[in-house]
Amino acid sequence: MSTASGNERRLRRVLGAPIDAIDWEDALARIRLWAQSRESRYVCICNVHSVVTAGQDAEFARVIAGADMATPDGAPVAWMLRKLGFGGQQRINGPDLMWKYCAQAAQRQESIFLYGSSEETLGILQKRLLTAFQGLRIAGAISPPFRALSTEEDAADVARINASGAGTLWVSLGCPKQEKWMAAHRGRINAVMIGVGAAFDYHAGTIERAPLWMQQRGLEWLHRLASEPGRLWKRYLVTNTLFVLGAIRQLLLQRAGH
Repeated sequence: MSTASGNERRLRRVLGAPIDAIDWEDALARIRLWAQSRESRYVCICNVHSVVTAGQDAEFARVIAGADMATPDGAPVAWMLRKLGFGGQQRINGPDLMWKYCAQAAQRQESIFLYGSSEETLGILQKRLLTAFQGLRIAGAISPPFRALSTEEDAADVARINASGAGTLWVSLGCPKQEKWMAAHRGRINAVMIGVGAAFDYHAGTIERAPLWMQQRGLEWLHRLASEPGRLWKRYLVTNTLFVLGAIRQLLLQRAGH
């Protein structure tokens, strides 16, 4: 599959999920090119939870496979790409991708749109982004209800996003809800949709992000687990174990020539 810049995607399967081997510059450039022409595309930020879930949920696996870009979030996913032949692969994570893109969008006076999280978080987030990035245009923000939207409500949100003129739509609904939502709206929303998970809360300061030294050592998951053990223990302990077992199996099969 070709990118907007005309370069072929470099994909490798990590436990069955196709992930892009890509650097920061190319990831940002792809989104920028798509956004300039307001192409209807979606980007998945794939961590251990995403990759393991794709192996358990056929619909989610199709969503990841259908993404226009699937970046390696999570140190283990990036590590697997390095083992699979891309030695310099870095993490391309949601919070940093959003922050870096907004910095560039501000220089271009480009509009973005925010979708997800609570009204309170969106209010704080918008102030933080506009303070950090002079020239950034936030064309709108929607905090959808936790329940399923009616057909009319969904159509109204789509119309509002499209009328805003924003080239990118940053989606914070949590995994796998946000990925399935983006896939369902490709072809309807005239913008690049990027699912960034907890990035809204991190940048608003409503959830504390791990210290930089933990991020750099692949321990951000441990910080989140310590912060919300009751909600996240299964996601991290169970899925991390399944990922390790799957990674060992994949690498052994590769070594054996299968």
